Amino acid sequence: MSAIAEAVDLARHYRISRGLFAEPAILKAVDGVSFSIEPGRTLAVVGESGCGKSTLARMVTLIEPPTSGSLRLIGRDAVSPKPEDRQPLRRAVQIVFQNPYGSLNPRKKVGSILEEPLVINTGLTAAERRDQVREMMAKVGLRPEHYHRYPHMFSGGQRQRIAIARALMLRPKLVVADEPVSALDVSIQAQVLNLLRDLQVELGLSYLFISHDLSVVRLVSDEVMVMYLGRPIEQGDKNRIFERPLHPYTRALLASTPSVEKKRERMVLKGELPSPLSPPAGCAFHTRCPFAKARCSSERPALRPVAGRDVACHFAEEFA
Repeated sequence: MSAIAEAVDLARHYRISRGLFAEPAILKAVDGVSFSIEPGRTLAVVGESGCGKSTLARMVTLIEPPTSGSLRLIGRDAVSPKPEDRQPLRRAVQIVFQNPYGSLNPRKKVGSILEEPLVINTGLTAAERRDQVREMMAKVGLRPEHYHRYPHMFSGGQRQRIAIARALMLRPKLVVADEPVSALDVSIQAQVLNLLRDLQVELGLSYLFISHDLSVVRLVSDEVMVMYLGRPIEQGDKNRIFERPLHPYTRALLASTPSVEKKRERMVLKGELPSPLSPPAGCAFHTRCPFAKARCSSERPALRPVAGRDVACHFAEEFA
């Protein structure tokens, strides 16, 4: 079974102006990310703000081109696609944004919002579009009378259901969910997450799920990629990572997450997240790592297989 999405050494760099006479700085928002997402599976990307999660989402959804690396979606080149591949690629991947209200046009009724992808990408008649919209509304738990209402007339959870319905109107193979529940109350989060799981089973969807909430990630993911300053530092099967994290940063993230199942050793990270404009030499995490040694400050660790997952740490075997 071929992968829905495959990325190899994907990178996105930005030139940042530092004044009239100074050389521009290079911000490496994403700097060498590789992954594969199989049909019906979920890859979760986690990390602090500024680690490159949302930039990765914009590249996978073709909103921004990568600076380097390769990306294939539904078996087609998504970096430099052939003209005849552009529309199939855009239909194959859709995104659900963090803020459901900000991503919906407040001047349009729900029916028009959901019909818009069909107007642009299909030759369906008005009646056929209405039928498909009403069918999708039912799938996401919206009532028929919601068709004629405006976004401001709904709760946050209902608006996110509208956003999910819009993303699914073209029957994509891959949905990128960029912090889809972080703006919602905890009780509503569970409803939306259950909806996403049900839709995945019913429609055979794959997800690239971006979040900073590890309890949410554990619920929805099959595989996890932990990022730090634009690079993956631990990547692999969800259960292996949650049961025995090997990178000190992953251990610190899990130690800070409340859990009723297992009490973890407390880890306090020292210092602040370094600026991506001037990342530390060697391992980018060494300035905050309680286990850092001299080698860490001079040699950047490669992402390598250790105990059933990939880890970018010189001393990962010590935690295995």
